[in-house]
Amino acid sequence: MSPALRPGARRYVLDANALIGFFEERPGVSGKMRRLLSDALQWDTPLLISAVNWGEVFYLEWRYHGEAKAREADAKLQEMPIAVIGVDRERASRVSAVKQRHGLGYADAFAAELAMERGAWLVTADPEFSKVGKALSIYSLPQHEK
Repeated sequence: MSPALRPGARRYVLDANALIGFFEERPGVSGKMRRLLSDALQWDTPLLISAVNWGEVFYLEWRYHGEAKAREADAKLQEMPIAVIGVDRERASRVSAVKQRHGLGYADAFAAELAMERGAWLVTADPEFSKVGKALSIYSLPQHEK
């Protein structure tokens, strides 16, 4: 059971790109993420991320920066006020419905479903989530220029 939120508090779910931007110290992303992490510590209300989205972060860190950086990211995650939320059959079914209804990528659908289920704001730089419309609250991060 998670701690009760302070009155008026927002809950946040992280998309993979939020953590990647934080780890890579992307301009505009790292500062916003530091504030969210600081608030999560102060109010004892962890940020949330789906296990699937965490797997995406780990994979992308390994692919672009090597195994050592992926393992370093994993160690950092364990020190952060972030709860990794597992996936069971029921969640996987709900995610599949979100993917089908809104045309999101599979991993993105996990982030969107978790945010909607928890009544949370999704922290992302990905404009694709706008497809979901008003059912999903977005905390926008700057897009990464590739």
